[in-house]
Amino acid sequence: MLCQFQLLHVSYQTAVACSDVNWAGYFWHITDLHLDPQYQVAPDPLKVCPSAGAQPVTNAGTWGHYLCDAPWSLVNSSIYAMKEILPDPDFILWTGDDTPHVPDEKLGEESVLWIIEKLTNLIKHVFPGTQVYPAMGNHDFHPKNQFPAGENRIYRATAELWQPWLNNHSVQTFRAGAFYSQLLSSSGPARRMVVLNTNLYYDNNNQTISLEDPGGQFQWLEDTLTSAADAREKVYIIGHVPPGFFEKKRGKPWFREHFNQQYTEIIQKHHGVVVAQFFGHHHTDSFRMFYNNAGSPISVMFLAPAVTPWKTTLPGVHNGANNPGIRLFTYDRNTLQVKDMVTYYLNLTHANLRAPEWKKEYGLTENFQISDGSVHSMHLLLEKLEKDEEHLQRYYQYNSVQYDLTYCDDTCQTDHLCAIREVDFAKYNQCIQARSAAASTMDLVSYYSILGLTSIGLWGVLGRLGHE
Repeated sequence: MLCQFQLLHVSYQTAVACSDVNWAGYFWHITDLHLDPQYQVAPDPLKVCPSAGAQPVTNAGTWGHYLCDAPWSLVNSSIYAMKEILPDPDFILWTGDDTPHVPDEKLGEESVLWIIEKLTNLIKHVFPGTQVYPAMGNHDFHPKNQFPAGENRIYRATAELWQPWLNNHSVQTFRAGAFYSQLLSSSGPARRMVVLNTNLYYDNNNQTISLEDPGGQFQWLEDTLTSAADAREKVYIIGHVPPGFFEKKRGKPWFREHFNQQYTEIIQKHHGVVVAQFFGHHHTDSFRMFYNNAGSPISVMFLAPAVTPWKTTLPGVHNGANNPGIRLFTYDRNTLQVKDMVTYYLNLTHANLRAPEWKKEYGLTENFQISDGSVHSMHLLLEKLEKDEEHLQRYYQYNSVQYDLTYCDDTCQTDHLCAIREVDFAKYNQCIQARSAAASTMDLVSYYSILGLTSIGLWGVLGRLGHE
């Protein structure tokens, strides 16, 4: 990485030492802010935050709690930390989920739109004049997850709020289906942002369950990428709910299977123009690889950690909270190639004891010893994780942004590695079965090895007793 970002002291001041390289650009990626406007440091542990549900919240602090969604103080701190670390990015990716994890009856259309507006105004205020590419998350609708395939009040109102960032054509497509595409405004080769409404494919969305192509978005995506190839453009794809499987819960997909297949087929067909993909939703720090039918790597998806520290209530997930994270990318302005990625984080426990201090957690190229964030390099990283347990344990700590520092055992390793490697449903299941079978075989070999050594030792003792 040619430019080093280093936080100084306990403030957010940053020293930026850069070589004069024209290609080097920078952008932020933030996701899953999940503002809980009713968070309060209350003496009653059942009245701290609605997002904790019936769980008692003890030792709540000013900056939040792991059982709760983000208070305004935390959301505000994260955006200002971005400003202090890198005040003038080329653009910001904001991949949705703004409202708290509460039952639908505790929210309504007005509340959802109020929260989207509040966060929009904060970003506009802190980064005036900066281009933002926002996407909607599954919680940015009422009822949550139930995104329709056509125009509605929330799409129209959100398009209006985001109009300063969208061109006229993007406003029209957003109003119709909450997706859009537009060229980067800076000079240079043609580079395009494609922002999707993947909430239409979410397996919790009952509005689109019987549709083959909700909102015509797949056909629109095909047409957009075909036109991009004809125009020799390079493309970033941005969205909230990703395809594939959740690495912290075995067999948990987010897309319905036929939607997942359509999406992966489009990436396989158009990977020549898609340089990288950027998504959220998991609240965790991970990535996904896409391969062609011959097994060669063709695309990579970066999954950014959440600002909210909220501990998921998804059954079967172990240690499902995280420290708040924000992410800075270095990229080649000419080709959109990702050159590096630095994640900054707030240790929530320490913040509540002292003061908020956003620190560098890790750098992609520095901490994993790869050359950049290209498809080839990320494939090499996956191979490192598969072969080197030290690298995998480091990745596992980054996955929860330093919240879960426990050991990732064989089962955990299988869940993470198969989720990273296989976005396709059938291939994911094959990966799980193959790794589980291999682990069982190794366990059996170890068992018989130990049994054999024990037997040898036992017969040796009996032999000595016989001689005596």
